[in-house]
Amino acid sequence: MDPSSSRPRLIERLSALLLREPEDREQLLELLHRAFERSLVDADALSMMEGALAVSEATVRDIMVPRSQMDVVDVSDAPVAIANFIIETSHSRFPVIGANKDDVVGILLAKDLLRYFAGKEFDLKSALRPAVFIPESKRLNVLLREFRVNHNHMAIVVDEYGGVAGLVTIEDVLEQIVGDIEDEYDFDETADNIVLDNAGRYRVKAITEIADFNRAFGTTFSDADCDTVAGLIIKQLGRLPKRNEVVQLDGLKLQVLRADSRRVHTLLVDAQRDLALALSSSGAT
Repeated sequence: MDPSSSRPRLIERLSALLLREPEDREQLLELLHRAFERSLVDADALSMMEGALAVSEATVRDIMVPRSQMDVVDVSDAPVAIANFIIETSHSRFPVIGANKDDVVGILLAKDLLRYFAGKEFDLKSALRPAVFIPESKRLNVLLREFRVNHNHMAIVVDEYGGVAGLVTIEDVLEQIVGDIEDEYDFDETADNIVLDNAGRYRVKAITEIADFNRAFGTTFSDADCDTVAGLIIKQLGRLPKRNEVVQLDGLKLQVLRADSRRVHTLLVDAQRDLALALSSSGAT
């Protein structure tokens, strides 16, 4: 007999641990943490289970991109202008508006713009996908189910008066469960902390130490109260920043490229100056 077959499987060990049925959420979390302490589940599994429980309690209002930070396309914009905006923001889907942000007429997928640049007939209004509108109070577990059933990836959030309050994507919901989801615009973990992109701006890992940031950008930020650029931004705002939020510091424009409900990951820095020499001499990594 295979010795491994006599060992209780993970589900059996978990069942034994959960034999005393938890009476509330707190007891369930306590049992899950006990399972982690006994090595029945690893840290990643525990984090995802906690995230799944949190999603059942949280609402769209808790994670949405607020109206002021929505990147939108005007229905009257020319295709070339839209393409430049897509490159600048690095999104794959955009709400398309008419008179203002309360007038969302549809959703544009960036890939649909390829028809225009392939020399084929393109009409923006005809290319739009229907926009899905949801209330701020919708629970995230319900929204995730609707995203899966209806094959949607973005929803427009409206307030009690029918005005647009923000937007939410399926990635925003999933990140509450599995943590931050990297995409093709994210850093290679082995890359330098400060990297020049094709547009002449600098992608900076939020964990970059302030001393390295100062050497690279010629700034004089103090590291007395925080060690990293992420800490510097959080201190300036007094809170965790949202994705795409912009902070002006000492003549630098810092845009948050990636952030979740727990931490900042990546920044885009427009230095308004030539930093190639400073970067080459700093050795910031």
